[in-house]
Amino acid sequence: MVGKLKRRLREQTDLNGLSWPQVQAMAHIDRAGPMTVTALARAESMRSQSMGATVAALEAQGFVLGAPHPTDGRQTVWSLTPKAYAWIEAGRAQRSDWLMQAIRHDFSPDEQEALAIGVRLLRRLADR
Repeated sequence: MVGKLKRRLREQTDLNGLSWPQVQAMAHIDRAGPMTVTALARAESMRSQSMGATVAALEAQGFVLGAPHPTDGRQTVWSLTPKAYAWIEAGRAQRSDWLMQAIRHDFSPDEQEALAIGVRLLRRLADR
């Protein structure tokens, strides 16, 4: 059920030519902070070479920016640019808008209240 809802929410995001691996890489950097290609590849269960190509494409589009690693000059630490943060926020707004419209359209007020209670319960379970 959660997976199906997640897929429906993904469908509401305008990818603007980005691939899912690129989107996932940006999402991981957004959550975890700046990181090297190797760390990002490990976190996303990808080969470093594949992640390197993903990051290079993101850099070419202006979504990530590299800086020298503070202790290992052979590595680059990648962070998100303001353009990436704006894209992420726009995607969240699109998904949130779709979800709110679907709830308002498809559920009665009593069902909406039940959903709100369910969300609070799931949040409590997740925070346990």
